[in-house]
Amino acid sequence: MPLLLAFPNPQSKYSVGITIVIALLCLHLLVFRVVVVNSMDPSSSEEEDPYKILNIIPNPDGTFTRVDTHPESPPSPDPTLPTPVLSKDLTIDQSKHTWARIYLPRQALNNPPPLPNLPLIVFYHGGGFIFYHANSTYFHDFCIRMANATQSVVVSVDYRLAPEHRLPAAYEDSVQALHWIRASNDLWLARHADFSRCYLMGESAGGNIAYNAGLRAAAEAEQLRPLKIKGMLLIQPFFGGTKRTPSELRLAKDLNLPLAVTDSMWKLSLPVGANRDHEYSNPTVNGGSKVLDKMRELGWRVAVFGCDGDQLVDRQKELVTLLKDKRVHVVGQFYSGGRHGIFVGDASMSTKVFHLLQTLH
Repeated sequence: MPLLLAFPNPQSKYSVGITIVIALLCLHLLVFRVVVVNSMDPSSSEEEDPYKILNIIPNPDGTFTRVDTHPESPPSPDPTLPTPVLSKDLTIDQSKHTWARIYLPRQALNNPPPLPNLPLIVFYHGGGFIFYHANSTYFHDFCIRMANATQSVVVSVDYRLAPEHRLPAAYEDSVQALHWIRASNDLWLARHADFSRCYLMGESAGGNIAYNAGLRAAAEAEQLRPLKIKGMLLIQPFFGGTKRTPSELRLAKDLNLPLAVTDSMWKLSLPVGANRDHEYSNPTVNGGSKVLDKMRELGWRVAVFGCDGDQLVDRQKELVTLLKDKRVHVVGQFYSGGRHGIFVGDASMSTKVFHLLQTLH
C-alpha cells in the first residue's frame, strides 16, 4: 500500500524542520521494509557465510575443520563372527586417499561357484559433497541392511570431499572406482559379484554423484567391460538451480534441510565462479546431457525416490520428466510427507528402495 504524506506549507517557519523529520521517517520505513522482505526472501541466504552455516573452519593449509563430526563404524571382515554381512576396506587410489568398503552377505560364502553370483551395487554416500565417509555409521548401517535384504555385493565408495576438492573431483573418483572394480583381483568381487548386473546408487549428494558418474560411465561403456551397468537408483538426489522451485520456497526454513544449507553446499562444492545452473547442479540445463541418448541405447533403467517433505522434491521430479522426455526407462517413486534423508535413516522406508532393487535384478 502506498504511503500518503501531506507536506507542510513551505512558508511556515517550521517547514524545513518538519520536512527533514518526515524524510527521516520515510527512510526508516524503507529500511525496515527491506529488512523484513529480505528476512522472508529465501534468496537472502545467498549473502550469508557458507562456512558459518555449515559449521566448518578454513585452515591455513587449504583444508577445513568440520566441527560437526559423525560416528564411524569399523569393518567386519572376520567370517567367524555372527554377522549376516561381512565388510572390509580396500584402497582405490593411494595418491588421492580414495577407498571403498565392500559388503558381502555371509550366505555367499556358503554358496561357492558355480552357483550364480550376486548383483553388484556401487553406492555413493550423501553429505552435500562436504560431509560423511563410506565408514560413517549412518551409511554403513544402510549398506549392511541393503546387502542382506537384497543379497547383493555392495561397494561403497569414499570419494574426495569439497571444498578441498570441488566438483568434478567426486565424479572423477566415482568413475575411477568403476574402473578399479572392473580390474580388481579382490576375491570377494571376483568370486561373488556378477559384473554383468551392476547398478549405481546414491543418496542426496550421492544421488547427484551416481547420476553424473553414470553419464560418464555410459559414455565409457566399452572401456568398462566386463562391468556392465544396468541402471541407477537415485535416492532423493541433490540438484539445484538459480530459479527457486515451489518446494524450495515452501520448505525454505525447514529445520531438517533449510535452503540456506543447500545454497551453502553448492557455493563450496561447485567450481569457483559457477552458479546453481551449472550442469553439475542442474541436469535440465540446455535440455539435458546428450549422453542420455547413449543411456537409453544401453537400456539402462533408472529409479528416482523422493517425498514431498523434502525441499528438493521438485528438482527430483524435474529429473524424472527430463529422462522421460529423453525416452530413458525411468520410474519415479514419490511419497507424501517424510523428510530429506528418510530413505536411509528410516529402515521402513529403506525397504521400499530394496524392494524395487530386487525387481530390477
